[in-house]
Amino acid sequence: MTEKKPFYITTPIYYPSAKLHIGHAYCTTIADSIARFHRLAGDDVFFLTGSDEHGQKIQQKAEEEGVTPIEYTDKIVAGFQNLWQRLSISNDDFIRTTQKRHEKVVQEIFRRIYAKGDIYKGSYKGLYCTPCESYWTEHQLDENGCCPDCHRPVQEVAEEAYFFKMSNYQDKILAYIEENPDFIQPASRRNEMINFIKQGLEDLCISRTSFDWGIPVPIDEKHVIYVWFDALTNYLTPIGFLDDPEKFNKFWPADLHLVGKEIVRFHTIIWPCILMALDLPLPKKVYGHGWLIVDGDKMSKSKGNVVDPIALIDEFGADAIRYFLLREINLGQDGNFSRDALIQRINSDLANDLGNLLHRTLNMIGKFQDGIVLAPQGESEIDKSLKADAAETVQFFDENMQKMELSLTIKKVWAFISRANKYIDETAPWALAKEPEKKQELANVMYNLVESLRHISVLIAPFMPTTAERIWQQLNLPQAFAEVQLDDIREWGGTPAELKVGTPEQLFPRIEVEKEEQPAKQPKANKQKKEKKADKKDDSGEVTFDEFSKLQLRVAKVLAAEKIPETDKLLKLKVDLGSEQRELVSGIANHYEPSELIGKNVVMVANLKPAKIRGVVSHGMVLAASQGDDLKVVSVDMPVGAVVK
Repeated sequence: MTEKKPFYITTPIYYPSAKLHIGHAYCTTIADSIARFHRLAGDDVFFLTGSDEHGQKIQQKAEEEGVTPIEYTDKIVAGFQNLWQRLSISNDDFIRTTQKRHEKVVQEIFRRIYAKGDIYKGSYKGLYCTPCESYWTEHQLDENGCCPDCHRPVQEVAEEAYFFKMSNYQDKILAYIEENPDFIQPASRRNEMINFIKQGLEDLCISRTSFDWGIPVPIDEKHVIYVWFDALTNYLTPIGFLDDPEKFNKFWPADLHLVGKEIVRFHTIIWPCILMALDLPLPKKVYGHGWLIVDGDKMSKSKGNVVDPIALIDEFGADAIRYFLLREINLGQDGNFSRDALIQRINSDLANDLGNLLHRTLNMIGKFQDGIVLAPQGESEIDKSLKADAAETVQFFDENMQKMELSLTIKKVWAFISRANKYIDETAPWALAKEPEKKQELANVMYNLVESLRHISVLIAPFMPTTAERIWQQLNLPQAFAEVQLDDIREWGGTPAELKVGTPEQLFPRIEVEKEEQPAKQPKANKQKKEKKADKKDDSGEVTFDEFSKLQLRVAKVLAAEKIPETDKLLKLKVDLGSEQRELVSGIANHYEPSELIGKNVVMVANLKPAKIRGVVSHGMVLAASQGDDLKVVSVDMPVGAVVK
């Protein structure tokens, strides 16, 4: 038996300053699909994700909420892990930079580089972006004098610090990038990094004394280690850098670091310089994927367009979200997320193409052959064509998944799904079933459809793991799905004869979208009469379904409440919507003491246009019910961010 080839893939470790949004889900779903493909191909995969929990920003966030930094991160990280579970992410380990195993690694790396003479003590005076945890020189700032990454103000920092001699490795890292064109992908990111290095690398400040939430410098504990020096070394910890040399030598160097394009610089300049100082090989590839745009606009809390993936999963299911993200966006480019486009894909690709193929096939076998798949004998030209398409699709899948062409691969698989649907129309099984002498021809058609679905189940497994297994189970195939390999579909004929198929179950219900009726054009002479009728109808107070559906009702948790000075009725509330926090004004002060509201999960109108009330920008409205003088806010026992409908 051939020894399995190791394959080590990582996502960024996400910063728990807030809950994750759909962009994080996109990145991790890409990595998961690549990891699942390599397992399917027979590789020995180690897939790592995690959380980056130290730094000044985390300490400040915790102080704002009146908790310790670890209490703050514990809560947020639990949300990360829940999201990955809901999305069927198959990571082999979850690294937290607050774990003792990681602290030991970071401190040992510091000692080794210090002993080599590549770390020295000095003083730092310069510009620092707290949100990005990044140091900048004056000439690197944007045109407004702000951080070039996030475009927020930087602050001048002056403190004693330790420095890593990154400048010593400038020529070496530049030569490596130029000599290894596949190291940074796509090519546009590679060119950006080459230009950045050619501007000159300065020594990197790698410790802070102005706060204490971090890993202590092992030789000087009044310092904590700079968050990026700490975070990047996470990739070494779970594969046994200190405690399991056999495992470490097996999986390092990493085959793929998958990161967002905004942190390519850290992974392709700072991280390689650290590895060079440790005399360790560099990762084989760093891939900087693009951003997820929402309805044509970059996601931003201030714009109110941050998309909560948990709410989407609750509404549409994880596999539908995974399919849409992976199909719609070409890896490396920015991609647009649109709810309307998602629904269209679910209806056309998942409900119509895939769902109907499975349902029709199982129904016909049940109706025409008592649910039994009979052995095929002989083949027609149409049968040969279907089998040839299947073989070509498997080959394309293998080659293009190796190249991480996820969107292209999915489209090819769906072309085969369409081909299988066309095969039904070409062979017309309902007509064959009426002619007893064509029983074998019918059996061949039914067999080929089940075999097509067996192939499809395997081919969609990296992208839609739950749906793939559901198809396998409905086909009632004897092999355990967890043991299936790509080699199992390289040859046609893996479906056993006399197989009793299962009962068809709907994979993806169609989503009905209400459309507002367009009024017919009226002659000009009738226009005034038409307007009068419309006015009369408006007086009824009735709204259409479309008008009502424009309201976005969400569950929000009240974090803080206080009376607005010089008012009797108004309270200022701070609420958590899951993906963001907001302030709003509510006229319920006569009915509630502020302390009574804290901790309540209330229903709020989330897309109400912001308005300034008594100096407070109120962004939303809490729903309440009243009768006479009695009033109560609408509270529900549902998770924060849940959609109310």
